Amino acid sequence: MSTTGIDGIISGLDTTSIITSLMKLEAQPQTLLSNKKSDAESVLSALQSINVKVASLTSAAKSAADPASWKSYAATSSSSAVTTTAGTTATAGSLTFTVGAVATSQVSLTAAAVDGASLVAQNPPQLTFLKDDGSFVTVSPASNSLADITAAINASDAGVTATKVQVSGGSTPTYRLQFTSTATGTAGSFQLYEGDQAAVEAGTATRLDSTVTTAATDASITLYAGTAAEQTYTQSSNTFTGLMTGVDVSLSSAVAAGTSVTVTVAPNASAVQSLASSLVTNLNTILGDITSFTKSGTSTNSNGDSIITAGTLGGDSAIRNLQSALTQAASYPIDGVSPSKYGISISSDGTFAFDADKFASALASDPDGTASFVQALSARIQTTSDSFSNATTGTLTLKVNAEQSTINDLSDQIANWDIRLASRQETLQKQFTAMEAALSTLQSQGDYITQQINSLNSSN
Repeated sequence: MSTTGIDGIISGLDTTSIITSLMKLEAQPQTLLSNKKSDAESVLSALQSINVKVASLTSAAKSAADPASWKSYAATSSSSAVTTTAGTTATAGSLTFTVGAVATSQVSLTAAAVDGASLVAQNPPQLTFLKDDGSFVTVSPASNSLADITAAINASDAGVTATKVQVSGGSTPTYRLQFTSTATGTAGSFQLYEGDQAAVEAGTATRLDSTVTTAATDASITLYAGTAAEQTYTQSSNTFTGLMTGVDVSLSSAVAAGTSVTVTVAPNASAVQSLASSLVTNLNTILGDITSFTKSGTSTNSNGDSIITAGTLGGDSAIRNLQSALTQAASYPIDGVSPSKYGISISSDGTFAFDADKFASALASDPDGTASFVQALSARIQTTSDSFSNATTGTLTLKVNAEQSTINDLSDQIANWDIRLASRQETLQKQFTAMEAALSTLQSQGDYITQQINSLNSSN
């Protein structure tokens, strides 16, 4: 708070310092309010931090309590060249099949030529693709140059890509055009002719892709080989979608014909385990925050003595209730069975530990029982944590809102004190200014009287 320098010319007083000191006394109530607001803001920050973490625990517990979360399955393949993808509808099971063939795309070449004119006499030419299903696609390049031919084919909807490949060097290099089907399987096979559809149908068109380096083939697998139910499954794609319920199986070019592959679908132990471990992680995060915000500290007073100071939330009964409620919810038995049987146990320091090996063993020996127990435990934790963090009725949420209201009220009071203090400072400045004016008048009057007395004395 600034003051205008009105140090007394007449009185000789340091009025600026006097007013500053007086204003410090006047501002003591506002200082107390500011300190109170600072303390309230620290409490609010701590409450918000814990409330956010409790809400996170509620979310994790809700997920772990949902039976659908436990229906997670993973698919594995006995061959690294065969990949699997398990969806949400996958169920446990196993299937063995033999790979007959891997689907391939057709790759064809033109004859070697020094330029496009050596391949196609017409300029500009008309080119026609004859597809496997008997349909025709006509392509009309801008000219018979190799560049224009490849550009036109690549821009068409023929389902074929064209590439210009240099096959010899020297002063007169030669080229081939390579054509590759964009789709695998026999459905993507093609023939390319110089001429229109009528010429192709009449048999008078010249075939351009005279050399087929890779024939289009379908993928095939044999199911139940060697049994009465043996069946060959053939398709153009290397991905057999839904080969097992909710499971896609994909062949790669690395898999050899005749390879026997077993695909196994089993519960995803890692995903299920994370449901339980996340409960412990979230619990310990909250308990750690509670310890941090409630533990006492030490400080030094003006005499140099050490004094004990309470934690930010040291005297908060709601925080103590939260700590107790969560500890009970996560550690008390369910139907006489302790959570420690499934790897969730409370330590001597009040935090929780998760034994992954113990949980995995319980899950392997009794998957349904393990799921049922952890779901029940999670539901209990969810109910407890939600009672504190619920956005409308949660105990912590209500405390956060109340603390924020207190801070807002203190802010209003501090702002009112700003106005009051400004008015008081203005009053003090006016009073000291008036005092200086009065002293100046008295001094002038004193000087006049002195002059008169001196004048009388000199005349006598």
